[in-house]
Amino acid sequence: MGPIRTAYLTAAHSAVRLLGDPAVAARWDAPSALAEFGVAGLAGHLASQVFQLQTVLAEPVPAGQPVGLLDHYAPARWIGASVDDEVNVGIRRVGEATAADGPAALVARTAAAVDELAQVLAAEPADRVVHLARGPWSLTLDDYLTTRLMEIAVHSDDLAVSVGVPTPDLPADVLDPVLSLLARLAVRRHGQPAVLRALTRAERAPEDITAF
Repeated sequence: MGPIRTAYLTAAHSAVRLLGDPAVAARWDAPSALAEFGVAGLAGHLASQVFQLQTVLAEPVPAGQPVGLLDHYAPARWIGASVDDEVNVGIRRVGEATAADGPAALVARTAAAVDELAQVLAAEPADRVVHLARGPWSLTLDDYLTTRLMEIAVHSDDLAVSVGVPTPDLPADVLDPVLSLLARLAVRRHGQPAVLRALTRAERAPEDITAF
């Protein structure tokens, strides 16, 4: 199995452990660190990074070339959208529906899905392409997994902060592609000088180099 696929499974197992932390169940009905997102909905959104992969793998792939990793984000409607924008309301709604059966059920369902995906990913060819019907466009499977790695890393931090537990430490094989993706997106958004200065020159660092 390739390194991105192995890294995805490592991240997914980390997400399952975080979802199963007693602090998540204890604050299930509380607000999260994200505006308008409850802890339950945020937990559902984190778990969705596993369930979405199952859905995408089952999607028929039409003819045509996949888009590049950064091109996947260019038309994304949620980037820069307000918290009350329809796309973000929809994301919260799906997260809440995913978590509707409670914390124990969500953990069990997510863990079972990760175990299933470990077998599925090992059998997928190296050049596998997947189709995102909501796009609509296609990505290589490994590029899609990189997008899920980023989502798991970011939302694990969101959930950990929301329930007052340490953010999970992810190994380098998980974090390196996430940081590379975020840095490339930040460069596209702010330009090379801004990102270089933020990382090396405190006296010239811009106030913001966020990727989104």
